[in-house]
Amino acid sequence: MNAPQRPARREWPIAAGLILLALVPSVAGAFRIGEIAVGAPETDANARFMQMPLPVVLHIVGALVYSIVGAFQFLPRLRRRRTRRHRFAGRYLLVPAGLAVAASGLWMTAVYDTPAIADGAVAVTRYVVGGLMLAFIVLGVAAVRRRDFFAHGSWMIRAYALAMGAGTQVLTAGASTPIVGEPDAFTHFVQLGAGWLVNIAVAEWIIARRRAAERRPAMVAA
Repeated sequence: MNAPQRPARREWPIAAGLILLALVPSVAGAFRIGEIAVGAPETDANARFMQMPLPVVLHIVGALVYSIVGAFQFLPRLRRRRTRRHRFAGRYLLVPAGLAVAASGLWMTAVYDTPAIADGAVAVTRYVVGGLMLAFIVLGVAAVRRRDFFAHGSWMIRAYALAMGAGTQVLTAGASTPIVGEPDAFTHFVQLGAGWLVNIAVAEWIIARRRAAERRPAMVAA
């Protein structure tokens, strides 16, 4: 009688792991919002946020909502059993938050006076990632409207993987900094790029597994 529940129990660590991955950048974001809320003194590190707080607040709050809601959206059993909750959360929470994260990230890259280490290749990469995330969300919405649920899930997984790059970048930067020391512009670019590439690779692996799982019943039926 208990055997059918095992897959559901195995899914919850996935959500917990995704939330844990988002924890460090979320804590840093909460600290940044706290600085803005109390009117902390301006420094070289926070001046751009103190002078124009709205984009960074939208980015941080949107990322927090997107990472937490998205962690549960991708649990297969929960998605199948709570379809109304899945649709509501996607339509009114996940999509708006994801668009806010991508758009505010692009705006900050274009307008904020960023440190020299974040210029050049890092800025170009952020433009690419933000643009792709916007495109993936739009493609995911278009797919679900034509009831192509596999394509919908695939595009949303890709968008979520890009959004979760900040969490993986904590790991890629943390693993390399003791070896290479304080990063220069190129090392910073490699650290950030590695985080996004890891997430993209995992996303494509998950999508490939979903594709194989969908083909299996059709092959058995044939």
